[in-house]
Amino acid sequence: MHIGNARTAIFNYLFARHNKGKFIIRIEDTDTKRNVADGEKSQLENLKWLGLDWDEGPDVGGDFGPYRQSERNDIYQPLLQQLLDEGKAYYSYRTEEELTADRDAQKARGEMPHYEYEYEGMSDEEKQQAIDAAKAKGLKPVIRFRVPKDRDYAWDDIVKGNVSFNSDTIGGDFVIAKRDGTPTYNFAVVVDDHMMKISHVFRGDDHVANTPKQLMIYEAFGWQAPQFGHMSLIISADTGKKLSKRDESVLQFIEQYRNLGYLPDAMFNFILLLGWSPVGEDEIFNKKQFIKMYDEKRLSKSPAKFDSKKLEWINNQYVKAADDSTIMDLALRQLIKKGNIPENPDAKTIEWARQLINLYKREMSYMAQINDMASVFFEEPEEVSGDALAEISNDTAPVVLNEFLQRIQKLDYFDAVEIFHTIKAIQKDTGIKGRQLWMPIRIAVTHEMHGPELPESVELVGKQKAVQHIKQTLNQINK
Repeated sequence: MHIGNARTAIFNYLFARHNKGKFIIRIEDTDTKRNVADGEKSQLENLKWLGLDWDEGPDVGGDFGPYRQSERNDIYQPLLQQLLDEGKAYYSYRTEEELTADRDAQKARGEMPHYEYEYEGMSDEEKQQAIDAAKAKGLKPVIRFRVPKDRDYAWDDIVKGNVSFNSDTIGGDFVIAKRDGTPTYNFAVVVDDHMMKISHVFRGDDHVANTPKQLMIYEAFGWQAPQFGHMSLIISADTGKKLSKRDESVLQFIEQYRNLGYLPDAMFNFILLLGWSPVGEDEIFNKKQFIKMYDEKRLSKSPAKFDSKKLEWINNQYVKAADDSTIMDLALRQLIKKGNIPENPDAKTIEWARQLINLYKREMSYMAQINDMASVFFEEPEEVSGDALAEISNDTAPVVLNEFLQRIQKLDYFDAVEIFHTIKAIQKDTGIKGRQLWMPIRIAVTHEMHGPELPESVELVGKQKAVQHIKQTLNQINK
């Protein structure tokens, strides 16, 4: 599920819930080339993960099913035939090769590519002869909708305001059923919205060009169209360009964020702010608050910037507020996935992991970061170098490290409390304090200059490794 699809669902969901309406899921799967195995299952799972529930849909049923377009062919076919019988649609036998040649010729003449009526200027007899010749060749026709000439189709868009298209600008008579008889999106969606009594539709800005075609079909049947709201594009905050699914520099799929250990409530919050803004300066709210305050008038006409750093910040706010068991569960999975913790850890390892995760909880923007943040606990560090080496290249560092080494080797209980008392005792006995006391110990044990609370960090490194790391560091600085 793409971020844009998730946003569409969230905006429809909030509008429905705020107005005490019904939120409906329909699977639009008439384009069989784009259907993938388990695609529907994945879409619904990701929506549920985001915290959405629906009143009607393929998995919950409803009064207006089926909710998969691929199962509604019996509904579409009589309506296609009705348009054919009324002369509002017709069979078109133009081949793909002929259509491509037409488009190439139009481009060469500096024209916008469009469908040219294949029976133009023919008498009824000539038209029938052309159709018979096509049938004799075994050609399968599409069904095209007859577009009215020079007509304006306008609607009051919930987001964009008044929008209008002239019928002569949409590219000519368009296909409403493919060669295999399957209806196209623009036909099926009109029938479904009418039959399912849909009142409001929020969808992406890329659907604006489809709307006049759909309005023509509504008109042809004498049906009333729902109210449309076309949401602004989502653009990259870095490039200012529309998010492209082919751009792998930006994670754009819900599954990717789930795999990294983002929190669903944080994702819901972030996605909602892509093109919608609450009143005031606050941006962090729970779902109930969003439902109560939701106002479609606050949907933005301007493109929404997808800012990964803002997402990390929002997720971090949720991580800090989350209960420890939620964070423990998600972060432990990340440690296991990376191989830093066994797949079926024993009680001692789980408790060690719990302490480790709590150390880094407030710093993590998403759970997968635990593996990099806590790498010192899983990988043997290289020699101290750079700023860290400069920090301990003084007269007091060896004194502190020798004292700390001797004292921790004698500890019966190697825990954060005893380690803290040990450090304070060194301060009292040597007079060395502050940065000159704490930094050599941190650098020697963890080979890092920054990190969570030092006593807790030393405890989690463990007595054996701590002793080993301090000896290595002393050997390095005493050379």
